[in-house]
Amino acid sequence: MTNKTAVRVPEIPIRHPRRGFLTYWDRHPAVTSGEQLTLGERAADKMRNSMGSWWFVGIFIAVMGLWAIVNSIFWLGGTNGKHGFDPYPYILLNLFLSMVAGLQGAILLIAAKRSDQIASQLAEHDYTTDQQAFARIEAVHTRLEELAQNNRQLLEQNSAILRQLANKS
Repeated sequence: MTNKTAVRVPEIPIRHPRRGFLTYWDRHPAVTSGEQLTLGERAADKMRNSMGSWWFVGIFIAVMGLWAIVNSIFWLGGTNGKHGFDPYPYILLNLFLSMVAGLQGAILLIAAKRSDQIASQLAEHDYTTDQQAFARIEAVHTRLEELAQNNRQLLEQNSAILRQLANKS
């Protein structure tokens, strides 16, 4: 019972390590996705997708550049000892960057944990599929042995019949 308005995890292409093609893990039957995910898992996926992108890096650099430019303009236009909102060496900026670095480390660990969970689910599904395939191959092999044995018996019967016919003539 799925809801059409369910929150979907963005489709993240993952390059298959051996085959080289892209896979979409959120479509894989062994990986939980959509409504099956907890709020924390959805947040980890969202953070991994946003913080691990060039858009994040570009926006981050733009904000840092804007901070430096605006503060420098205020510093140049300042009077009476009041120069800029964040005096050199940008103490407030350093505080914010330290807080971002602390949070980013924790967020990246959460995202890595989620990636490990996905990899574990895929590996478990692969193992189960391999075990089922092995059982099927064993069944086919057993059946082929039975057919080969039946074929040998039929050939022996044919040979016996041919010998009897040859002896009668």
